[in-house]
Amino acid sequence: MDIQITTKKSEGVERLLEVSIPVSAVRDEEEKQARRYATSVRLPGFRPGKAPAAMVRKRFKSEIRQQVLETLVQEAFKQVMEEQKLDVAAQPHVHDVKFDDNGPLTFELHLEVRPKIELARTEGFSVTRTATPVTDETVTEQLETLRDQKAVWAPVEEQPREGDRVHVLLSTPEGESTEMPEGRPYDLELGGGQAIPGVEELVMELKPGETKERVVKWPDDFPDETQRGQTKNVRVTLQEVKRKSAPALDDAFAREVGDFDSLDALREAVRKDLQEHATRDADALVRQSLLDQVAEANPFDVPPSWVSRMIDAYMQAYQIPDDQKQQFGAEFAAVAEKQVRRDMLIDAIAEQQSLNASEKDVDDRVATVAAQRNADPGQVYASLQKAGRLAEIERSITEEKVFEWLTSRNSVTNGTDK
Repeated sequence: MDIQITTKKSEGVERLLEVSIPVSAVRDEEEKQARRYATSVRLPGFRPGKAPAAMVRKRFKSEIRQQVLETLVQEAFKQVMEEQKLDVAAQPHVHDVKFDDNGPLTFELHLEVRPKIELARTEGFSVTRTATPVTDETVTEQLETLRDQKAVWAPVEEQPREGDRVHVLLSTPEGESTEMPEGRPYDLELGGGQAIPGVEELVMELKPGETKERVVKWPDDFPDETQRGQTKNVRVTLQEVKRKSAPALDDAFAREVGDFDSLDALREAVRKDLQEHATRDADALVRQSLLDQVAEANPFDVPPSWVSRMIDAYMQAYQIPDDQKQQFGAEFAAVAEKQVRRDMLIDAIAEQQSLNASEKDVDDRVATVAAQRNADPGQVYASLQKAGRLAEIERSITEEKVFEWLTSRNSVTNGTDK
């Protein structure tokens, strides 16, 4: 078609094009669609395909016009892509359609194109690799975390203390309701900031079954501004106290946690695990620092639609409620854009340096996984394929190759996180 294309906006990856299809092309398509309708529609008094063309055009005018519109827009879009040589990054949008009788068809085409990443500089950068040292204290902290996970809560018949869980009835006598004259029930963990300090102090003066009442002042920073600084009579009935009891840190605990003969064996396993985590974290920081420097040296635009898709994916993963999505999107936008930019850089380096994972790379990785599981490689491959994880493995291998290439060509020095 002899269409006119006018560029109204060309900034970064965004394009806004005005497309005009002449009247002659519109009439030709209308005639074509009218003939198609005439051969297929059934009108009273006429055999199929024998109704007069003029009658068909009048009877099915709106349907014909709609089909003309859809067909011409699609054909014009294909022609625009070919003539403008555009590599589209996302589904284009059609706006401001004008399609009057006996006139041309015009519309605006809003689209995003894939940015061209030149990568003029990928070498000459410096980064310090800093691994957090694993000390006896950090090992002990991890062991205490394991103890805490194995702890049990049991009732005690004594005054509660910080860290205990209590079940209380709480009321302000002047505001008592006939429905709950003894007070509303609350479950609290003392010291966790779940109740105002004055109420916690009152609770810790009681034993299970006791009730006490006194004046308590509400904090000046209380969330409800109308209650800040107020004093109220508060009545508390302590119904139950539960205290956490953690197992002893000994050989029996080590055997309960896992397949360890002694506490020393567990301690060494914890130390090794922490060191491996510290190594992975340090490597991740090196990779991110290198990518940040490469990105700064080779600026490019990121398609907004890709950032939106990343935000939507995180919303779905974190199950963000509908009423919080707008706020989450605004707060997460910068993180999402950085992640998209990171992925685009990795893709560009992999393409430029031929570092994409091959089928053999994936097969070798699957074989390694199979060996670790003492399983048949073919079965493992089929299982991963069914779970849709082969692409994930391929991506992981590609990233490893890219980062190995980057670190071999830039300066990485070791430091110590003190």
